[in-house]
Amino acid sequence: MTIRLARRWRTTLTHAPDSAPFRRWLLYRGSLTARIRAHGRFSLRVLRQTQALPTPDEAAALAIDARKRVHVREVALYCDGRIVAFAHTVLPLQPRGALTRWLARLGARSLGSLLFTHPRFARGEMTFCRIDRRHPLFAPATALVGTAQRTLWARRSDFVFAGQRVLVTEVFAPLG
Repeated sequence: MTIRLARRWRTTLTHAPDSAPFRRWLLYRGSLTARIRAHGRFSLRVLRQTQALPTPDEAAALAIDARKRVHVREVALYCDGRIVAFAHTVLPLQPRGALTRWLARLGARSLGSLLFTHPRFARGEMTFCRIDRRHPLFAPATALVGTAQRTLWARRSDFVFAGQRVLVTEVFAPLG
């Protein structure tokens, strides 16, 4: 069976007119949590933390079997009570290590508070995609945003720590 991906993740951000308002947010290499805090009061709501199957593009990005379960954490990121992004984190079950324990104990803290404060985390290449209804993360992101959208901008980063890889996808709410 062939699965058609909604769109391809790219290492460069296109110059599409609708990307202009998001460019600074999408290209920012620092912590999204810190960037939100710089603009107002940051808050986070954990939506889901479980084990599930990765999306086909996540499995490809992590070079893992799409039929093997992974740790999944989904959160909503807010600035002054307004939704900024839907964040979806995937951590393979194997190998187990410190990152597995940390993710399990994060609670209502942001993953960025860990990733960007520990000196041994290494961030890989960022990729970008304008997702639509064909992408598995589109439905939960649009449900959170609360408005009808045809596409949403997303960025994805791979982080490595002590032999473990975690993939973080951030889907941005419309600005304005």
